[in-house]
Amino acid sequence: MAISNTVDTGFRPALERLAADGRIRVFTGEADPHLEIAALMKKLDGQEMLLFPKVRGFDAAVVGNLLSCRENCESAFGRDYRGIRESISQALGSPMAPRPVENAPVHEVVQTTGIDLGKTLPALFHAPKDGGRYVTSGILVAQDPETGIYNASYHRLQLIGPDTFAVKLDFGRHLRLAFERAQKQGRNLPVAICIGADLALHFTAATMGSQMPENLDELAVAGGLSGRPLSVVKGKTVDLMVPAECEYVLEGEISATEVHMEGPFGEFVGFAAPPADAPVLKVKALTRRAKPIYHAINGFGRETIMLRKYVLEASLLKVLRAAVPIVTDAEMTAGGLHRFHAILQVNKQGPHHEGLQRNAMLAAFGALKDLDMVIVVDDDIDIRDPADVEYALATRMEASGDVIVIPEARGHEYVRISRNGVRAKLGIDATVPAGEKARFGRVSFAPVEVTAGMFGAGGEAMKGLL
Repeated sequence: MAISNTVDTGFRPALERLAADGRIRVFTGEADPHLEIAALMKKLDGQEMLLFPKVRGFDAAVVGNLLSCRENCESAFGRDYRGIRESISQALGSPMAPRPVENAPVHEVVQTTGIDLGKTLPALFHAPKDGGRYVTSGILVAQDPETGIYNASYHRLQLIGPDTFAVKLDFGRHLRLAFERAQKQGRNLPVAICIGADLALHFTAATMGSQMPENLDELAVAGGLSGRPLSVVKGKTVDLMVPAECEYVLEGEISATEVHMEGPFGEFVGFAAPPADAPVLKVKALTRRAKPIYHAINGFGRETIMLRKYVLEASLLKVLRAAVPIVTDAEMTAGGLHRFHAILQVNKQGPHHEGLQRNAMLAAFGALKDLDMVIVVDDDIDIRDPADVEYALATRMEASGDVIVIPEARGHEYVRISRNGVRAKLGIDATVPAGEKARFGRVSFAPVEVTAGMFGAGGEAMKGLL
């Protein structure tokens, strides 16, 4: 698919593109939000988006596995993976200020009294040992009380009362910093929980670290990614501008003083995060479309990690292409949860490029803190084919000299084999020596085209030969 700046990245237009491309599988019965929907999402993880039109106890439909694979992402965005990455890279440097509107689809229904989230939201009970029902696709929008900068980020929300969540705020995240600044001022932090938002906001909210500095307005970055300003509307009960075209927006405040036990809940690494005290978020208004579509994400599921794959690849390539121009491509691998392992592709033109592949390796570790393994290969290796990458390891890597270990480096604290995030990082140079590409060249065959009618079933033909 060609890159287009006119693709509407809204939630519903994206669903329409998925439907047109045959990327939706519909559940024909009544689906149970208690364990069943999440289990089906996990069973069919990485395949078509799942649509549950009939959900037991609720009027709203549920969608799952929306962005759980490359094919779904490309269909939803209307562009190929390279176009998605390029759009992300451009958005970080070309934000567009949001466009205020008076009327918003998310304000078709507004409720400020008698709120019962448990009866209104088909929030899933994901796994048998979870601490309760969770909203997992909610993007929390807040304005920093000191800087006034808008932040948008994912945080899991455990339903603990009719109008109350316990919200997991990891230390070091921008929303946590905004919350702590509000605490110091002795006041609660106003927030809006956005469900079923513009896909540009979904990807922007997944961006973190050096590529999304605290002084960058993430609603404006979402506009840059979409190619048009994000429509926003004044909140009904909070002094915030909120995305206008969501399926749901829950307005509320994170308490400066109140905490509640949150968890356990299955996280992206496959382990259940243990129970711990978490800030309490009180919902003051529930606004939604007249016929909303609820978006669910499994914490331990491919959508969770796919949301960061292209963001991290774009961030990595931005750094590497500036520092080491021989880098031609990068792949954050599925086995590494699109976060911990990277394959770098380089094009060494001669002896003057020898060694730069290792510079690229070190630059990658510096660019993305959570990277624990980097494999560097030549440009004739398909970095999206694990078998081809393993071929490079088998035929081009000599372990005594091409394996580089960096001890005592900082990674992600969720990796249990580490010591609270500290572990060795591994670099593998699987490139051929500069100037020796011909010696390592693989046999090539004549080009042929295979058409649909060229081959048939072989059973009967073989019987005639045997």
